[in-house]
Amino acid sequence: MTGDGAVTGGRAVTGDGAVTGSTTAARVDHLVTSGTFSLDGGTWDVENNVWLVGNDDECIVVDAPHDAAAIVRAIGRRRLVAIVCTHAHDDHVNIAPALADATGAPIWLHPDDRVLWDMTHPGRPPDAPLTDGQEITVAGTTLTVIHTPGHAPGCVSLYAPQLGVVFSGDTLFSGGPGATGRSYSDYDTITGSIRTRLLTLPPETVVHTGHGPDTTIGTEAAGADGWTKPA
Repeated sequence: MTGDGAVTGGRAVTGDGAVTGSTTAARVDHLVTSGTFSLDGGTWDVENNVWLVGNDDECIVVDAPHDAAAIVRAIGRRRLVAIVCTHAHDDHVNIAPALADATGAPIWLHPDDRVLWDMTHPGRPPDAPLTDGQEITVAGTTLTVIHTPGHAPGCVSLYAPQLGVVFSGDTLFSGGPGATGRSYSDYDTITGSIRTRLLTLPPETVVHTGHGPDTTIGTEAAGADGWTKPA
């Protein structure tokens, strides 16, 4: 990403990955928001990546953490097609209903993560399910939903071959798999998801993660033999 700038409640929105140089071409914009993650009786400070995929007219938001106002500013005058949740840990969905109310966009979540969603939003169900193989089209670009359970049972990744990127949520990071030490997580499941569903993508594919820096499929595939199961 290029240089950060001030955004109240979040760090800069930047753009990359445009299909063409046109102002109406699909691109990826990036915002970082800060807050907490709570599960199993613990609470931790976190910074989350928010990804906006679209053009000057419309976009989707990948995950909705911490600061609805900052995300609304990042959307600007664009039509928000959907709020797509990679999973339902509270730091990825805690302001999803507020963002939906502000924009009129539906919230999409894989149904296997409803148990986690209901911990945060017991009175407000998601609007539509995400399914493996589902295609989401925005600004002429198609993203394919890939079910990648392990970090949570309903985790999904979103693959956009036209942009050369995959949005991995908390499934795959720079350095390996996401955490599996809390409820509804499983190490063997997440590594199986990564090896069979993500590392099979082209090696040059950029991985936009739920937290922290980008990586590539090739980089993570090269290090996969060194992964070790937590004690």
